[in-house]
Amino acid sequence: MNFDSLYDQGFARVCSATLEVTLADPMTNAQRVIAASQQASAEGAALVVFPELSLTGYSLDDLFTQDVLFDAVDDAVAYIRDESAELLPVIAVGAPVRSHTRTFNCVIVIHRGKILGVKPKQYVPNYREFYEARWFTPGTQWHDLTSVSIAGEEVVCSRDLLCEATDVPGFRLYFDVCEDLWVPVPPSAHATNAGTTIVANLSASPVTVGRARDRHLMCQSASARQHCAYVFSAAGEGESTTDLAWDGHSLIYENGVLLAENERFRPGLQLTYADIDLDLLRREQQQMNTFDGAGEDSYYPEIVEFQLDPPRTDIGLRRDVDRFPFVPVDAAMLNQDCYEAYNIQVAGLVQRLQAIGNPQPVIGISGGLDSTQALLVCAKAMDVLERPRSDILAYTMPGFATSEHTKNNAIELCQTIGATIEELDIRPVATQMLKDMGHPFGRGEEVYDVTFENVQAGLRTDFLFRIANARRGIVIGTGDLSELALGWCTYGVGDQMSHYSVNPGIPKTLMQHLIRWVIATDHFGSEVNSTLQSILDTEISPELIPRREGEKPQSTQDSIGPYALQDFNLFYTLRYGFTPEKIAFLAHHAWSEIERGSWPANVSDSDRVEYSLQEILSWMRLFYRRFFTSQFKRSALPNGPKVVAGGALSPRGDWRMPSDAVADAWLARLDALIDEVNR
Repeated sequence: MNFDSLYDQGFARVCSATLEVTLADPMTNAQRVIAASQQASAEGAALVVFPELSLTGYSLDDLFTQDVLFDAVDDAVAYIRDESAELLPVIAVGAPVRSHTRTFNCVIVIHRGKILGVKPKQYVPNYREFYEARWFTPGTQWHDLTSVSIAGEEVVCSRDLLCEATDVPGFRLYFDVCEDLWVPVPPSAHATNAGTTIVANLSASPVTVGRARDRHLMCQSASARQHCAYVFSAAGEGESTTDLAWDGHSLIYENGVLLAENERFRPGLQLTYADIDLDLLRREQQQMNTFDGAGEDSYYPEIVEFQLDPPRTDIGLRRDVDRFPFVPVDAAMLNQDCYEAYNIQVAGLVQRLQAIGNPQPVIGISGGLDSTQALLVCAKAMDVLERPRSDILAYTMPGFATSEHTKNNAIELCQTIGATIEELDIRPVATQMLKDMGHPFGRGEEVYDVTFENVQAGLRTDFLFRIANARRGIVIGTGDLSELALGWCTYGVGDQMSHYSVNPGIPKTLMQHLIRWVIATDHFGSEVNSTLQSILDTEISPELIPRREGEKPQSTQDSIGPYALQDFNLFYTLRYGFTPEKIAFLAHHAWSEIERGSWPANVSDSDRVEYSLQEILSWMRLFYRRFFTSQFKRSALPNGPKVVAGGALSPRGDWRMPSDAVADAWLARLDALIDEVNR
């Protein structure tokens, strides 16, 4: 395996081509197809898709009845077949094909000097501006044909043609032709049920106002529902403008996400590329048990195998890899996600409070991000329930390393938001406990080990539970998804436990954006906003170990790694189950250069950093080690809502794992990669 090779990492490069067509001149068009395919081959593309009837032009009308045209098509197909012998991509080109008494609008699939097969257009439109039924027979009537004569040879023909590469796992192709996408149940739906990952649509699609929006809607929907890549190419320059116009539109969608689009109405050849994640599509199809169950029992595809022989070298990666997979780059989408995430949290808490008699929320406030967001959720829940915010019983519990800055932020936030706030100093009780345990700190020694830290965390939670008993309340948990993944929480009577938790579905990288959203939408007024901004500007720290003179404060991310990287690892582990090599490859493309790609809104310049591959792999190793060894903490999680589509860690929901599973297999593969990189 070559770590830098996109094909070795489960990707395949595809190309949607739009080009000038000369009407009724198949050989000239074939020469343009080969010229375009040569360029696509040089770029490492495994597939190049041309428009519908691209060898003849779509707008020929009654010329589709002429013998001369079909003879010329035979010669043109033979030319493409012969000239493609040394080219990499599968070439999908449109042409009319005769068989006995019928004429079909077809896709001809050619690769490395061989015609892999022919597939007819299933549904032939005959409404509005379309009159295809005058010339073409629907592919639904292709029942009795298994081969067709074209370019001097008998080749496989099937309306259920699938083409599969034997040397690129998951590279499985199916072909729609224009109208096939617009019918209620596209034929490609059955093909993807059979494991197709890439659907190519060879389309004519004359342009009218709003047609581009329709194409986007249809391609996005098909790719999302069918968990496939959808490669669309529409006719453009050269088609007849007697009654219609053409814009030469290319679209490439993957699993509902637009990867690439060309500039419409531009003359000349346009090649639009995107790198399709075959692993992602394969995993989506496998994980959704209702996906395969939706297929027709009687669907038996005609599978044609071929060897792609792609480049196993570094040819780059032609797709954006989001640095923060839990955080959208688009500002409007991020705003919508924050709105939904916040209200999911609020709705969960409101339902729980109502179900158990509306007790008082009891919450520990540290001045950090998680407890701040939990308090904001509690405040909104009180508003929804038409209860006073003073019903929230908030406690700040300074320990041995609590700074005045964070404590003041906690107190000011509670006061300005209207919660009842009390200060409970845990240091005397913690000192006594450490002394009774015989811990060196109890004898005055500066020993700050895990026991020293957990005594403080445990006492805080113990106090909150006993206060909840005394005040008819429930303890609201504040721990987030990222901390649960890494085991950065104290088990039992510690911050891992609560009566109900509002943050277990929120990753740390999203948390700060939620608080920024609350500020931007002015939920609680300017005084609260000022304190919230101060909390956002404070470094993430557990504040459990006192710092000596001149030392920097204790930093969470120094201990468990940058949350940006660990959330990246978490997303691709939970959502897709990718290998360490694949996640590292994606992380390297996302984080290796500050200037590459886009950043989400509101990310400050100081937070725009880059990481070397060595750093990525080092922190990934820590991620796997902590993720596996911390499962026992997640197996006893309190109730709390799932929030993000990337997954959750509830043992009752998304993630079920034995607490005694070991990470050896993952670490072995990662260590092998680390050795390779360090050579």
